Amino acid sequence: MNINQPLLFLKKYIQDPKYVGSLVPSSRFLAKRMLDQVSWEHTKTVIELGSGTGAISRLLAKRLTPKTKVMIFEKDEQMRGRIKNDYPDWICEGDALQLLWQLEKHNMQKVDCIFSGLPFFNFSADMRLHLIRQCIAALKPGGLLIAFQYSLQMRRLLSEYFEIERISLVPLNFPPAFVYVCRKRVE
Repeated sequence: MNINQPLLFLKKYIQDPKYVGSLVPSSRFLAKRMLDQVSWEHTKTVIELGSGTGAISRLLAKRLTPKTKVMIFEKDEQMRGRIKNDYPDWICEGDALQLLWQLEKHNMQKVDCIFSGLPFFNFSADMRLHLIRQCIAALKPGGLLIAFQYSLQMRRLLSEYFEIERISLVPLNFPPAFVYVCRKRVE
């Protein structure tokens, strides 16, 4: 049975709200706000964590240059399968906790940008810290982590590891979301 994207998302939320984080997929307004933060002509490698049904991926596909390499992480096999089908040239993996291992496996160097739709605050403190440290290690100096969250609860932790350039509210999303634009410090 081919279920449409909002229904698939709702079904997955009901099955495991801790890892899905919302009843409905991200809005195009949220995706646009996230992707507008990037200078695409200089972006050669991109990672998306928690692609879900592809709300951000669809806009990402329109912004990429032909040479940009993309790696997507989606834990849910059914949603990941849809992304693989829609974007066969992209690398699609399951577990974002294995980010560094997957980069090495696919011979990808430090990346320019990581987009995250993961509900960080729903995870254990250890898992959050592990994900953030993997993002830091994966990004090139000055690289960006652009993440949305439904609260400002991640501000303190993210500011310990990144320079937070800005946090903006996207009210045209359900629920309204905050976009964190975080830059890896240049040492």
